[in-house]
Amino acid sequence: MKIAVMGAGAVGCYYGGMLARAGHEVVLIARPAHVAAIERDGLRLEAQGFDEQIRLAASSDPAAVAGAELVLFCVKSPDTESAGDLLRPHLAPGALLLTLQNGVDNAERLRTRLPQAVAAAVVYVATEMAGPGHVKHHGRGELVIAPANTAAVSSEAVAQTLIAAGVPTEVSPDVVGALWAKLILNCAYNAMSAISRQPYGVLAQAAGVADVMRDVVAECLAVADAEGVRVPGDVPAAVRRIAETMPKQFSSTAQDLMRGKPSEIDHLNGLVVRRGAARGVPTPVNRVLHTLVKLLETKPA
Repeated sequence: MKIAVMGAGAVGCYYGGMLARAGHEVVLIARPAHVAAIERDGLRLEAQGFDEQIRLAASSDPAAVAGAELVLFCVKSPDTESAGDLLRPHLAPGALLLTLQNGVDNAERLRTRLPQAVAAAVVYVATEMAGPGHVKHHGRGELVIAPANTAAVSSEAVAQTLIAAGVPTEVSPDVVGALWAKLILNCAYNAMSAISRQPYGVLAQAAGVADVMRDVVAECLAVADAEGVRVPGDVPAAVRRIAETMPKQFSSTAQDLMRGKPSEIDHLNGLVVRRGAARGVPTPVNRVLHTLVKLLETKPA
């Protein structure tokens, strides 16, 4: 399969690297420093079971998406529309775009920019860019994707391709509920990991954190219920498991702030605050966490 990864940071490089390792034709569309390192040495994929230099194509030009049957869309949530506009002139008519992003509304936002099929995906992976062209995998890696079909490819075919590449994947008709479940996990961990600059395992053991997480989860579930969304599974138990399965992971928000970059907090706790206000659901704990991260974004790294 010919695959392009738009916005190949830690998440995109991991999945792109796994697919390239399995023999697929992959191009990573990434920042110049990563492109230069990958062109020189290949992508270093430091996973839990192996550490390899993987040869694959890389470019900083969105036109490199041309001809791809599958596009893994991995840009930061605030950049969804602008990145879609950059891709539009170059996409094959039958391409399938899979949004591997934080937040719950990226797929619908991307559909306003592109005529191609767009399917949402829920991502459960702990990764970081350890240097230019070097992605480090800390744990998990499974995907849940929405059903979609194009003339070239289907979600079922994509799932089988990913599974064969070592990525556990399922197709689910209830991706909206799964996206909200992932959003709640992010709301519980991302801001506090960023504010404290602590990984999940250390953060979860700190005094008072479990109580704050419980309040965050309760607010998120109340907003989801007001939106008519059924969130599957035992959410409090899932929140507890994150610290057990990804103990060394810093949240993406923490990684952004430590690098002096803007975060996605407006699409995490900030989204819950906005949706809560629209539905008349109080969200004071999410509001405080959102406000504190926004304050830290204005402070020099």
